[in-house]
Amino acid sequence: DVVAAVERMRLLQIDTIHVVARSPYLVLHSRLGDYPMSWLDEALAQGRLAECWAHEACFVSAADVAWHRGGHGHRAHHWAHRSAARMHREQRAEMDALLEAVRASGPVRAADFARRDGASKPGWWEWKPEKRWLEAWFALGELMVARRDNFQRVYDLAENVLARLDPPFDPAAAPSAAQLRQRFIVDGVRALGVTQAGWIADYFRLKPKVGDRELAPLLASGELLAVPVQGWSTPGYVHRDHAEALDKALAGRLRATRTALLSPFDPLVWDRARALAMFDFEYTIECYTPAPKRRYGYFVLPILHRGRLVGRLDAKAHRDAGVFEVKALFLEPGVSPEPALAQAVAGAIADTARWHGTPEIRLGSTRPAAMA
Repeated sequence: DVVAAVERMRLLQIDTIHVVARSPYLVLHSRLGDYPMSWLDEALAQGRLAECWAHEACFVSAADVAWHRGGHGHRAHHWAHRSAARMHREQRAEMDALLEAVRASGPVRAADFARRDGASKPGWWEWKPEKRWLEAWFALGELMVARRDNFQRVYDLAENVLARLDPPFDPAAAPSAAQLRQRFIVDGVRALGVTQAGWIADYFRLKPKVGDRELAPLLASGELLAVPVQGWSTPGYVHRDHAEALDKALAGRLRATRTALLSPFDPLVWDRARALAMFDFEYTIECYTPAPKRRYGYFVLPILHRGRLVGRLDAKAHRDAGVFEVKALFLEPGVSPEPALAQAVAGAIADTARWHGTPEIRLGSTRPAAMA
């Protein structure tokens, strides 16, 4: 169930790049396997999920919407909210007129507005004014996303979207700033599995950062558990819900078995410092880097194999041709191209390709060559 998967992660980050399946769908595939992509769209339209600004623009469980909408002080420092508030100050008349148009006429897409210059230009820097204003009202909480049509947001008044949420939205459940911060700290630790204090704040973009001292009451209450981690100079923290898994890990009985291709925006790797410390995996998204300066490729997918990040590949799904192209595949330094690893990675690529509807695999360069 996609809703259960989102609830476990607490957040599902949204990104629009689609050389392969867009990030939220790919993140779910790495956890659910061969599921219909329509499930995510349906859960949003049914009100079981909602969109909001959190880590970045994200899907969240409908049950968590009150927490995200209740933290006005927390949201005010998010870059998206600050930018939207500045836009409203500078373009108040135009934005207010757009909001009233939605109130009068109902749900709207950015595509419903014609470009004033008559051109069709890619890139967020070329967004037409109405798209920017819709995004701003979304960040400010006056508009929400009722559904997506071919991944295009359909905006409606927040009050209308909130009325359709399942479970129902309760405005009386709005938390205090202190309650909100503690809830997001606890949820961040639960979602991360095991973490250092310094990594917690990034999950929900909390400010200020979280320190060990702030976690002491949560340790005293038993909500969080402290655990020494080999190679770390600071304590590790685990949520009490994971106590059984922690006991198995300490006894050497917790075995990772899955091999999967990850989105660059997967919560496992979106904190680059954590990915480096946890997996010795140095990772940078290079889609915004000029092609001659890229080390690995445009949209590089980390390869997770039995609890380790063992490599990465640059992929593109040619949907019309039914071809899944692996332009380049790289193993991490020190990872040997053993037959079992090669077979597992090949299986993960094949599974991902079939799920895309591009079952033919075209393999380019590999490093080392034995992975071909």
